[in-house]
Amino acid sequence: MKIEKHFTALPLFAHWFILQLPIGLCCAENKKIKIEMENPLTLTQENLSIISDRIPCPKYDRAKLTMGLVHIGVGGFHRAHQAYYTHQLIEKFNGSDWGICGVGLRKADQKIHDVLQKQDGLYTLIVKHPDGTIAPQVMGSIIDFQLAVNSPSSVILRLASEETKIVSLTITEGGYNFKPSSGEFDFANPDIQHELEHPDNPKTVYGFLTASLKKRRDAGLRAFTVLSCDNIQHNGDMAREMLLAFAQAQDRELAKWIEEEVCFPNSMVDRITPVTTQADIDYLENTYQIKDEWPVTCEPFIQWVVEDKFSNGRPEFEKVGVQFVPDVKPYEKMKLRLLNAGHSVLGILGAIHGYPTINACIEDHTFRTFLRAYMDREATPTLDELQGIDLAAYKDSLQERFANPNIKDSVSRICSESSAKLPKFLIETLNENLSSNGSIQFAALVIAAWCYYSDKGVDRNGDALEIIDVMEGELHQAAVQTKEDPLSFIKLKSIFGDLSGNQRFAQVYTFLIQTIYREGGVFNLMQNMLNSGFENRDKN
Repeated sequence: MKIEKHFTALPLFAHWFILQLPIGLCCAENKKIKIEMENPLTLTQENLSIISDRIPCPKYDRAKLTMGLVHIGVGGFHRAHQAYYTHQLIEKFNGSDWGICGVGLRKADQKIHDVLQKQDGLYTLIVKHPDGTIAPQVMGSIIDFQLAVNSPSSVILRLASEETKIVSLTITEGGYNFKPSSGEFDFANPDIQHELEHPDNPKTVYGFLTASLKKRRDAGLRAFTVLSCDNIQHNGDMAREMLLAFAQAQDRELAKWIEEEVCFPNSMVDRITPVTTQADIDYLENTYQIKDEWPVTCEPFIQWVVEDKFSNGRPEFEKVGVQFVPDVKPYEKMKLRLLNAGHSVLGILGAIHGYPTINACIEDHTFRTFLRAYMDREATPTLDELQGIDLAAYKDSLQERFANPNIKDSVSRICSESSAKLPKFLIETLNENLSSNGSIQFAALVIAAWCYYSDKGVDRNGDALEIIDVMEGELHQAAVQTKEDPLSFIKLKSIFGDLSGNQRFAQVYTFLIQTIYREGGVFNLMQNMLNSGFENRDKN
């Protein structure tokens, strides 16, 4: 989909005529405008001039944008975060060189491809404020979308194009193809094996990046920047290490060129973006008579901290609130170990307890207090010095954001792919506290709850849990043996490393897992931890 092909707009007089048609308006108590029409308008470039009377829409000429950015992994977060920043830059500061070409590498990306194709790359961002205010606006920064499984060669050519200055990534933790226990590149992956033998027919991000960088090198073009926007500590370093490992196995000379020419800035990203629901789609149609098949919802808070290290120029994102710093590591560690880990703490425990959403968890005093205790006693002591950050205020803000009643972030989304998330969000913190003789009880309870979650697959009410994890089968097989061997779950070395061999942790974990299985829940344990000085007991 090249967006300019769809720019068959009506003549100006026709738009004027349409805008004179009577449109019934009524004001709801919350000041939302409801457009009364018989048929909703599909969100397309052709309809944009009419839709702009209802909600904010791009004012810039999208046909004149060039695709300086290619983004791999167009999900809700990218559309609420980087694409939003890009839209703002184009809208306010004429950043016309930085239109986005989205790329999907998986068959599962077919749906978003088809929706954006139908909607000329347009989508609605629905910002939900804690006070109940809902502010929708149309984003126009995505001007093309290519599905790699349909045409690998066209994706390679797009990446290799001189226009492309930055290739950004939201491919989730699992997309980086590293072994969680060792951090090494996983050459056993069948897709990786295929790419090493067939470099012109890639399947993974590494195959596409190396194939396109080879073309750029051979054509005498400057390298693009690889910009990770994933929730992985040292995400740029991780992308660099993994890409170089792959490239060295495929083409040593190319790997040397990549090492010398390609920048991989680390970045810290933040905006809570729950899964889009049918209710969100219906809201746009019923309130504004706009038919958007896949809008994005998010909270008002947004943050992006990026190392200012780019191979081939960059957008002036600082004009729209992005913070460029020499070293992002302290900031990303703070975010991963407080926000992301905090989400997982609430998600795993809340799932077992039967809470459907994160805000439902945080509204429970015990859960709220438990989360703050984890952040204060276990996460905060492992953080680096942070200039200009009030940690107490930051943790307060996290609790407020989690409590946003309009976001209703599902625990199933938060718990999805925990096998990729927890090693970075929680287990690294746990290992540091074991080394320093710090508190471990709160993290240990989350891991024990994760075992119960993986084994039983139901909450305390007997309702089935939605478990989404590439390692679901392995996790279940390890967890189901818990009654015979209390440590069976944490013997999964690919996730936990040698954690089962740590005597202190094994003792605490065994007590917790046996209690959970006996009681069929975690609530009493959470209360006891908060009230009884459990953490002092575990060190004796």
